[in-house]
Amino acid sequence: MAAVAPLPNQILSHYPRQSLNIMNPGGPSGLPTPPVATRKRKRAHQYTVSYSEVQEVDSDGRLREVIVIDDTPPPPTISPSTTHNGAFSASYQPPMYSAPIRTRARAAAEAQALSASSSSVVTAPAPKKRKRDHNEEVRAPAAKKQAASSQQSQTAVGANSMDSRSAAATDDTKSTVPCDDKEGHYIIVPDDMIHRRYRTVRLLGQGTFGKVVEAIDTLDNSRVAIKIIRAIPKYRDASKIEVRVLQKLKERDPTNRNNCIHLLSWFDHRNHICLVSELLGMCVYDFLKENDFAPFPRHHIQKFARQLLGSVAFLHELRLVHTDLKPENILLVHNDYRVVHVPVPGKRNAPPKPKRILDSTDIRLIDFGSATFEQEYHSSVVSTRHYRAPEIILGLGWSFPCDAYSLGCILVEFFTGLALYQTHDNLEHLAMMEMVMGKMPERFSRAGARSKPEFFKEGAKLDWPKPKATRQSKKDVKATRPLQDVIPPTDPINRQFLDLVRKLLAFDPAQRITVREALQHPYFALSIHPEI
Repeated sequence: MAAVAPLPNQILSHYPRQSLNIMNPGGPSGLPTPPVATRKRKRAHQYTVSYSEVQEVDSDGRLREVIVIDDTPPPPTISPSTTHNGAFSASYQPPMYSAPIRTRARAAAEAQALSASSSSVVTAPAPKKRKRDHNEEVRAPAAKKQAASSQQSQTAVGANSMDSRSAAATDDTKSTVPCDDKEGHYIIVPDDMIHRRYRTVRLLGQGTFGKVVEAIDTLDNSRVAIKIIRAIPKYRDASKIEVRVLQKLKERDPTNRNNCIHLLSWFDHRNHICLVSELLGMCVYDFLKENDFAPFPRHHIQKFARQLLGSVAFLHELRLVHTDLKPENILLVHNDYRVVHVPVPGKRNAPPKPKRILDSTDIRLIDFGSATFEQEYHSSVVSTRHYRAPEIILGLGWSFPCDAYSLGCILVEFFTGLALYQTHDNLEHLAMMEMVMGKMPERFSRAGARSKPEFFKEGAKLDWPKPKATRQSKKDVKATRPLQDVIPPTDPINRQFLDLVRKLLAFDPAQRITVREALQHPYFALSIHPEI
């Protein structure tokens, strides 16, 4: 065995150390010898501690094998195999647990800095003492700081449980308790006081933007919802735009006749923008999901449609495009429902199936984080995939008509219980649209072919299927039904509803009905009686 000596500083920096699987012992940690560049490192398995075998050339030019223990004190200049300290050699000590070492350059200094506080799970003799050189003393503060940041990071990652932040506060009273997880989300803890006024009750939901919690306003003991934005600059900036929009909506409709969520207050809490609003029920999508995606009764669909079209018409009059209309952004005011039993379609002898029927159809439109004023910058892609208008997919620009298209998709989903377009690919999506609505108008398809030639073939015809299209994709498009099959015109109610939806789903935004015009459609003059 060759002796292992400390490396010079100029060489040491070229050998980064990976994180260890076990923690370092309480004593100083060994500095490794650089491996020969042409040799591969081998990992041994017969020891319970992590070490490496390397080969190197000694001062006499001979090739020697050297064992480097990754978590022990550096060996002296004589052979570690002949130097003993009690029952253990100087190059092997039982593992002790403390903060992990992250770099070779800081290993010795970090071990020294933590030696006073590290605890051992195995009683072992003290490692042989040695003097630290000047470089280790210089690096010690940096290593200690790094270890502290490592512990803080582990606390933040582990704080997903509802009570972990309280536990962290108990364990470490000297440091500031982290309130964010690694993705910038606020860590929700029951009975946490926000802005010295709102006491948290429970998490209501979480999205890309942040989290929504139920809380109690301690001033009047009322229950509110607080949207807590992630502590990331782009989400903070977007939330400030949403605040501006919500303030405008409340200013123009103080009694909330147009069923858009009202902002009660907003503030900045520990680097999180917080939006306080009235506490509402679940979103329409969640109700559909919990109801086994059963469609809504037709008289409820009419009431939903009238409210939604009215809300969006109000936005458009303010020159505001919502851009992200979908069932997830429509909240029920009340969750109450009754249960009825309905026959299972296509199964004669099957027992009746329970179905939830809402007691109230009052709704509120929410999430104005993507709302855009007509005169302001328009990003190229908006709307959630399943509710995205064809002009957005084709890059032809968008405006108020894209909201009308989204509403058409939503009304079909209310009627069937399922999203109209189940896809995540642009060309497949366009092909499904043609299955539902027929071929694109020539003027629109030619504009699309100029903007997105990859989607079209000669004659401005949609180039579907492409040779690379999968069998499943072809099958999904072929299974997409025409709109008149989705909404069969079997009676006056369905016929009028079909006509309204067809006008909302028109390919060409110039030919698409406006939301204000849609409110005047004969469908809303019908008296639809409860059928269940």
